Amino acid sequence: MTAKAAPSLCRVVALISGNGSNLQALIDRSQSPHSHYHIVLVLSNRPNAYGLQRAQRAGIATAVVDHTQFSTREHFEQSMLHSIERYNADLIVLAGFMRVLTPLFVRQCRGKLLNIHPSCLPTYPGLDTHRQVLMDGQSEHGATVHFVVEQLDAGPCIVQSRIAVRSNDTPQTLHMRVLATEHRIYPFAVQLFARGQFYLSDNQVVCRGTPIPFYGKVFHLDSG
Repeated sequence: MTAKAAPSLCRVVALISGNGSNLQALIDRSQSPHSHYHIVLVLSNRPNAYGLQRAQRAGIATAVVDHTQFSTREHFEQSMLHSIERYNADLIVLAGFMRVLTPLFVRQCRGKLLNIHPSCLPTYPGLDTHRQVLMDGQSEHGATVHFVVEQLDAGPCIVQSRIAVRSNDTPQTLHMRVLATEHRIYPFAVQLFARGQFYLSDNQVVCRGTPIPFYGKVFHLDSG
């Protein structure tokens, strides 16, 4: 009897700009014997990003495309795409990548570009979410993994985490507690994608052939 070939792993490229704590969570999950993905490249737009060291320690290829060396965003992104294409990526994850991508880049990578955002989207897109949540007196906060589309933080959601806002919370304590949930749900979502359990079609997440507005589950988490 001929042995079945092992299924090929989903090839993931991670884009980073800084510390790379979400990258580390993705690396750790990828090293599990049950992982369906592996990270083939970590690309940073900042040469001194600590996430590059995390990748190198894990034996992952790294590349730097310094955005300050390009006269236009389009030229910068084309250089990134050249690097990504060399690694035949099945999925591109934004893991603390602090550049807004142009619609052209997003369209070229449509359906295989994920991001994690520190709020329960569609509320609080953009920056400074923790302070806004506190100012508005919200009782819950969290994070969302979503497909990237042309509009900022507007892509369909895949999975969310939610935590209770405490009376003594500050933007920094909320940041740390939400970040801990990000480290759990981002690898979970990437694993689901790698197993072929969902995909993007007509701006909807599709699971087993059925378009649904919100795929997966909401994690009610609290850490520390």
